[in-house]
Amino acid sequence: MSSPFQKLIAALLFLAIHGGLHAIEDPGRTRIAELRVTVYHATDGDPNAAGPRALPVPHATSSRFSSEERLRFKHYRQIGRDASPLLRSYESWSQPLKPSDEVMLRVEAQGQPTKKSAQLDLELWLSRKKILKMDAKLEDTKPLYVLGPEWRDGRLIIAISLAPNSKQR
Repeated sequence: MSSPFQKLIAALLFLAIHGGLHAIEDPGRTRIAELRVTVYHATDGDPNAAGPRALPVPHATSSRFSSEERLRFKHYRQIGRDASPLLRSYESWSQPLKPSDEVMLRVEAQGQPTKKSAQLDLELWLSRKKILKMDAKLEDTKPLYVLGPEWRDGRLIIAISLAPNSKQR
């Protein structure tokens, strides 16, 4: 004689073998937008300190940086970029200096983004240590600039934005 538990297990095995069970999708893992993260190296010294993979920054970007007192440096180089999904109910991680995990960004949506903005819980991690935690509101395609720590004889500047046409509603 078998127990009710054994009958349940047998029925579930039968359904699994014959395709009667389907994976249930987690609605919290739904992609609600796409984030773009770009890391820049800013210095008044030698721009080659950013490393051999660093790219020149477009004039419009360097002009934008120079217009802000705290972001004003002589030289700017792009050292990393990443695009990652923003999930409905789970944290998302961006790793713009792949394969290195020296700079990472953890982002979690605080509600559904609109066509014009997204409210986020944001953390900046350097060398596996959380150095910044903040609530941020990203508007349209305007990047949020975060002045990071000193790095290789300069400073890091992290730009975070929503990808165009990625917002819901």
